[in-house]
Amino acid sequence: MGRTVTVATCSLNQWALDFDGNLERILKSIEIAKYKGARYRLGPELEIWKILLIRPKISLANTGNYREMRWFTPWSKPRHVEEYFLPRMIQEVTMQESVPFGDAVLATLDTCIGSEICEELWTPASPHIEMGIDGVEIFTNSSASHHVLRKAHTRVELVNFTTAKNGGIYLMANQKGCDGDRLYYDGCAMISINGDTVAQGLQFSLDDVEVLVATLDLEDIRSYRAEISSRNLAASRVIPYHRVKVNFALSCFDDACTPASQPIQWRYHSPEEEISLGPACWLWDYLRRSKQGGFLLPLSGGVDSSSVACIVYSMCLQVCSAVQSGNQRVLDDVHKIVNDEVYIPKDPREFCGRVLTTCYMASENSSQDTLYKAKSLAEEIGSYHININIDGAVKAIWGIFNAVTGRMPQYQVHGGSTRENLALQNVQARVRMVLAYLFAQLCLWTRGMPGGLLVLGTSNVDESLRGYFTKYDCSSADINPIGGISKTDLKGFIQYCSENFHLTILRSIISAPATAELEPLKKGHVTQTDESDMGMTYAELSVYGKLRKIAKAGPYTMFCKLVSMWKETCAPREVASKVKHFFQMYSVNRHKMTTLTPSYHAANYSPDDNRFDLRPFLYNASWSWQFRCIDEQVSKLESKEENLEESKE
Repeated sequence: MGRTVTVATCSLNQWALDFDGNLERILKSIEIAKYKGARYRLGPELEIWKILLIRPKISLANTGNYREMRWFTPWSKPRHVEEYFLPRMIQEVTMQESVPFGDAVLATLDTCIGSEICEELWTPASPHIEMGIDGVEIFTNSSASHHVLRKAHTRVELVNFTTAKNGGIYLMANQKGCDGDRLYYDGCAMISINGDTVAQGLQFSLDDVEVLVATLDLEDIRSYRAEISSRNLAASRVIPYHRVKVNFALSCFDDACTPASQPIQWRYHSPEEEISLGPACWLWDYLRRSKQGGFLLPLSGGVDSSSVACIVYSMCLQVCSAVQSGNQRVLDDVHKIVNDEVYIPKDPREFCGRVLTTCYMASENSSQDTLYKAKSLAEEIGSYHININIDGAVKAIWGIFNAVTGRMPQYQVHGGSTRENLALQNVQARVRMVLAYLFAQLCLWTRGMPGGLLVLGTSNVDESLRGYFTKYDCSSADINPIGGISKTDLKGFIQYCSENFHLTILRSIISAPATAELEPLKKGHVTQTDESDMGMTYAELSVYGKLRKIAKAGPYTMFCKLVSMWKETCAPREVASKVKHFFQMYSVNRHKMTTLTPSYHAANYSPDDNRFDLRPFLYNASWSWQFRCIDEQVSKLESKEENLEESKE
């Protein structure tokens, strides 16, 4: 019997309920795997032909974006196997009446294969631990693991640590693409042996099918395990798994000289590259599957809307590259989107002009500086750009209000109240939303082209957390590629685009202070800034967000953590003031999360109310008990500091 095995894993861009398309992609991946000589192939989908074993999920994903226990129950009988009678429609396909169902492994003529499913790799007591001790040599994981910034290394390290600790081969298959929701599944299929990666899949790609193949020596596993005495002692005490015997060998008899795949160094993307590639692939999937004619982006000349413009431009770069590489599926999708069966995208700027319409919506409070920046960026990326002045619509609305009430609100700088000031800003913001959808619906019609445009949102994760946006303004859109990305990361991304996409105007965009431009100018210059309006910096907001969501911190716990974290720059009383202000603003604005535009999920502190951050949207914003506890702790800390100073004297 031989000793080398050729195995394959894959990433498929599957789409829920797209049975024809899913089957097509599964079959294509099988053809590729067989062509490359693989004797075993792992896919991310449930794929039936003949059934050897139904291995149910033992651990269900039930946190964050996942609610599997709402619909399913995990298998809770370790090492137990039952006989399962197949539905008649399956019997007719597989010619089987019943199959084993339960916690078992497959024993071929030359090795043993055990399966993990998705979440089970991430649990403290992963099945691969006991399987490996019981002699399983090949572990497989059919997964649907979504992208989060800076997450890839965790997944890779988990797989490699699995095979380093216990020896063996680990095949990871992962879903890729937008499956019709807020998540982007980022591929990264991989093959690992004895702690080393031997095959790495792409993390971001427009290819619907990707297959990885590696040839590995089973004797390398056995030699590796022979050196781990603690594992061998544990093997003598393990409760054995039921083995489903398979009359098939993964290896060949005459393979003594077959070369084995060698370890490779995993290449990780920087966070800026991840932002450039992940949301761009998500947008492409959404665009082609929604069968729309492109995107409309309200482009203000600030960091956020410019980031979205750059992401669309990155999408255009990837589309052109894929077409040049011979990807017929991408070219077919391009033809449908632009309604031209002979068009071939070669220049990303020219293609951007076909699929992206940018729109600067000026008011009397807009500066010439942002007008110039928006126009310049549109020219550099090649988008179809239009300028709109919204003053007529804004004044018409206030005319209606004045006719009914006899009153006219004033900006704060003109003697108006805070309430008047906010209302005047909100009307401008909401008019922009109405105009964005109007132009998205009819812009292509005016150009003699069919179809409509998807409106892109431009609010970042920090603004959503703080509630620093107008409900039903330009944050209200069809989809938002940056809604899960922090302002800090977006600034880094803009710098990356400036250097790598050669978009020179971005240097002046990133250097300007963030502003909504909704209040009157002073001698033609902007006086309103985001951080002044919010009463906190974007850097502080990121810290608050991570403590609130990831650390599960309420006001008092957050104060206690920040007193230590910020002790070099803030006194306890100042920290208390900052924490109180954040929680007051967070709580009074939480209702805005219920109408938040569907956004690309990229941060584990996202306040997305739809499925990730399920919380009340009506809080007691006074936080009386929590704030009283903070005040008491501040008094204790100040007294302690005073006593310490006195002792020094």
